[in-house]
Amino acid sequence: MSKIGIIISREYATRVKKKSFIIATFLAPFLLALMFVIPWLVMSNSSDNKLRVIVVDDQSEVIYQKLQDHDNIKYRVVDHASAEVMKQELKAEHGYAILQISPLDSLNNVSASIFCNEQVSLALKSQIQSHINKILAEHKLESYDIPNLDAVLKNINHEATVKTFQLSKKDKEGKETSVGVYMGIGYASGFIIYFFIFMFGGLVMNGVVEEKSNRIIEVIVSSVKPMQLMLGKIIGIALVAITQFTAWVVLTFLILTGVGLFTGNSATEMAKQNTQAQAMISGVETTGIDAAAAAEAIDISSADNTFFSTLSQMNILGIIGTFLLYFLLGYLLYASMFAAVGACVDNQADTQQLLFPITIPLILGLFIMMSAFQNPNSSLAIWGSIIPFTSPMVMVARFSYGVPAWQYILSVTLLLGTFLFMGWVSAKIYRIGILSYGKKAGWKDIFRWLKIND
Repeated sequence: MSKIGIIISREYATRVKKKSFIIATFLAPFLLALMFVIPWLVMSNSSDNKLRVIVVDDQSEVIYQKLQDHDNIKYRVVDHASAEVMKQELKAEHGYAILQISPLDSLNNVSASIFCNEQVSLALKSQIQSHINKILAEHKLESYDIPNLDAVLKNINHEATVKTFQLSKKDKEGKETSVGVYMGIGYASGFIIYFFIFMFGGLVMNGVVEEKSNRIIEVIVSSVKPMQLMLGKIIGIALVAITQFTAWVVLTFLILTGVGLFTGNSATEMAKQNTQAQAMISGVETTGIDAAAAAEAIDISSADNTFFSTLSQMNILGIIGTFLLYFLLGYLLYASMFAAVGACVDNQADTQQLLFPITIPLILGLFIMMSAFQNPNSSLAIWGSIIPFTSPMVMVARFSYGVPAWQYILSVTLLLGTFLFMGWVSAKIYRIGILSYGKKAGWKDIFRWLKIND
């Protein structure tokens, strides 16, 4: 076995046997599953745990007549009851909150007061406000005495259904597609690359700092060249990253499948209820639609045909190949720079100053990636997918939308060339830095090391 192979196997075996690696590998899928399951449990149990809101002293004489149970709220109207008395007997009446409504003003508007023994949540306040506003709007419309008002409103309150189709040479009519599928694949791919570059690039740097501070590096470099040591460490940790990521995907899938079988709900039903729960918990209304309606609009079960139709239109092998290529080149590029930073310092506290120029392009690439979803062919998205320091995130986000061949080839060529150049630069810094002690290296020292001939 070559010296680089020995270093790779040592790095891999050492890290996968650590308790921190084993705990993170098995704990992370449970946390991810909980993020998916808990909102679903909230939504599925919300109907059994409705909050009782007691309506007293409706001086408008308009609102209480049309208040209906909705979401997680159950209204109860108490006639001829004093608000002060009800405040004292709130618990005895098995109520959660008291709602008091003011008289109509000159513009037919009202104000409402909510009294509760604890701090009222934003979700509850937003939902009650939405219900009152809806009833008030209907009351104002009725005051205009418009004939057939219900039919007019039913005709007006209609949302246009917009479908997207992708044309091809074989199919001139096009196949129906889903923009959400393109965005979801691009976002997941780009964010995974960003996360693993940041996480495992940091492991490379910390590993170099640890070996340097323990003086282990002095023994190791007596047997191998610094370049071999750096490459072995980078590749070994890359294999650790692939192992952990694969374990996360498999375990998360098994956990969610097990929960679905135990509860008798399919993944589609859980995803739909999860969306509704998040909308309800946030308590925020978008585009004038209440939380339940917004969540209901995202009906995953009814979009299965569109989902598979979209996948059939996409170049799945190309997407997977692009992800693997940019993941590999992006990781090698940044990991070599992280290794160079680790070689320049004696402890992790001194890495922050040197890390700043490395982390800024990574974070910038993540923001450009988010912008690329809105307009994948904008100048910002195109240049972000070509510049090597941001292309690993941005290009995988754009690829599913379709990228011209010349942009793809130029992006890969520049990324590969930049990796080779930065690998050479990092190797020169690494060769001298790993044996430098007692002084934190500054930018002047780094440029001086680069001028030293091999």
